[in-house]
Amino acid sequence: MGEAVGEAAEPPGAGAPAVPLRDLGDGVMMPVLGLGVWQLSAGRETEQAVEWALEAGYRHIDTATFYRNERSVGAALRAGGIPREQLFVTTKWLPLRRDPAAEIGRSLERLGLDYVDLYLIHWPLPGRTGRGWRAFEAIRERGLARAIGVSNYGEERLAGLIAGARRSPAVDQVHFSPLHFPAALLASCRRSGVVLEAYSPLERGRALAHPVIVGIARRLERSPAQVMLRWAVQHDVVVIPKSARRERIAENARIFDFELAPEEMAALDRIDPGAAV
Repeated sequence: MGEAVGEAAEPPGAGAPAVPLRDLGDGVMMPVLGLGVWQLSAGRETEQAVEWALEAGYRHIDTATFYRNERSVGAALRAGGIPREQLFVTTKWLPLRRDPAAEIGRSLERLGLDYVDLYLIHWPLPGRTGRGWRAFEAIRERGLARAIGVSNYGEERLAGLIAGARRSPAVDQVHFSPLHFPAALLASCRRSGVVLEAYSPLERGRALAHPVIVGIARRLERSPAQVMLRWAVQHDVVVIPKSARRERIAENARIFDFELAPEEMAALDRIDPGAAV
């Protein structure tokens, strides 16, 4: 589980390479590129971003109850007309609320879907690492989520959850970028067969002027954002960059027709997260 084993049917734009897929087990294939909609306003902003992403070849959309834009994501998916089986939709359970069995039904109603492809615990509660996981396992068994996972779990919490689980999480979604590189967690996930997924892979834009990133981008005639996303993908990490701008959404998809050299990967790995940009 967790290896890149194929390509999506739809490329990110005419003539562009197809988006690789990650195997989550049990036939569930996750595109390594998705659109995140955190901090996008419900209504037109979210709907337009999802519509533009679908036009650019994205088939993976990531939302959450906490984002308050699930209805807008659902509306855009319906308007896009892409067959459901070609889409990969993630949402997340807010652990401060009632039990997951009730909340998944509410999320599906807002999304207008019969199931999601991935359902995540949005963050762990202190001292309650496994809260909700038994219910998550039941949700998957009922077919309401094809795969289940977690978000914001570090090495210790993830190991604790796996140790007591009947089914291990398929995904751990965490903050991951050259300025926030949890190398030990990445190695742990590889050993455990858990796919690591990056939110804020572009650091909300604050890393795009970093001299190491800019230098590599200039040499490759790519944008700094494309370099950062490509770095994560070459670490076998799924990326869900967020943008509300059409040109940025399209640009972020064009990362599968080039590679970073080993020395470029190493330079990005060594970026000091405390350095000024």
